[in-house]
Amino acid sequence: MILKLKSFFVFALTSLSAPLRQFVPLGSGKPRSKPKRPFPLARFATVLALGFFCAAGAAEATCASSARVAEIAPGVFVRPGRHGVVFEAPEIANVGFVIGERCVAVIDSGGSYAEGESLRCAVRRRTALPVCFVINTHVHPDHMLGNLAFKSSQTSFVGHSKLPRALALRGDTYLQRAASSAGEGLGPEHIVAPDRSVEGTLDLDLGNRTLQVTAHSTAHTDNDVSVLDLKTDTLWLGDLVFMQHVPVLDGSLNGWLEVLGALMARPARRVVPGHGPVQAEWPVAADDTLRYLSLLREETRRWLANGGDLRRGQNQVGYQEAPRWQLFERHHKRNVTAAVNEIEWEN
Repeated sequence: MILKLKSFFVFALTSLSAPLRQFVPLGSGKPRSKPKRPFPLARFATVLALGFFCAAGAAEATCASSARVAEIAPGVFVRPGRHGVVFEAPEIANVGFVIGERCVAVIDSGGSYAEGESLRCAVRRRTALPVCFVINTHVHPDHMLGNLAFKSSQTSFVGHSKLPRALALRGDTYLQRAASSAGEGLGPEHIVAPDRSVEGTLDLDLGNRTLQVTAHSTAHTDNDVSVLDLKTDTLWLGDLVFMQHVPVLDGSLNGWLEVLGALMARPARRVVPGHGPVQAEWPVAADDTLRYLSLLREETRRWLANGGDLRRGQNQVGYQEAPRWQLFERHHKRNVTAAVNEIEWEN
């Protein structure tokens, strides 16, 4: 691409040199004859246009594939996820990017290097601005194993202050399972930890556009962040909200309900859930997650109070929710186990 850009500028200077030679540099003392035709502005514009498309074509040529993204607000793009299980299906999370006047922020990078690369190509198709931030909403691999595709001296990786520890505990397992799924080994470079940690809130400047990153207490995981684009009032929630895909409990049931309640009290024009549609109205987007988690807590408490055991509870607690969710059978029993382990210590 660098060679093509260099060729473009040589071409541009050569094309313009002939008409420019009709004019005399200041102080030469030797006026030239009046040019026979006016300065070719149309020609200059054509050269610039050709150069732009040449550069864009060069960038496009380096991409094996480009992610399909939807622009849900000006400068806000989401690649939709599909319903699937981590390490068994690709592209299962909603990920995307926000374009400012100075640079771009990627919000979650996908579940593999290939996903990250296709997302990077989607960015390049829409802007030549650098990616200055990759924000990981939490530790789960479908949201961050694409980080390596964006690693450069220009890019800072941003995450919850507890994310490095979570990656240290789980990174090797993620790499082993991803390698088994891909049929090839993955080195430790595929785990890219944040170099900027968030405690409380952190404002990121993209150039006339600010993203506000908020670190939450333990909820879906112990390292969840949300991202608010102040320009469009678009709130990226990661897996703090699930739609259609059954919620997955990997943190604290009580904590998740508390965080969700606080978030629902804050207005937003639209939200991007971690799974489900690329955008939804707020706060109604959280209704299904709130109902599921509330029922899970209520029935787990009742089950334990009546002396119920875990094995039977896995097949009874909360099962009226089954018709409402995709992948219920893959995740609900584990959610019941997590709920029992937390709630049995309440008293």
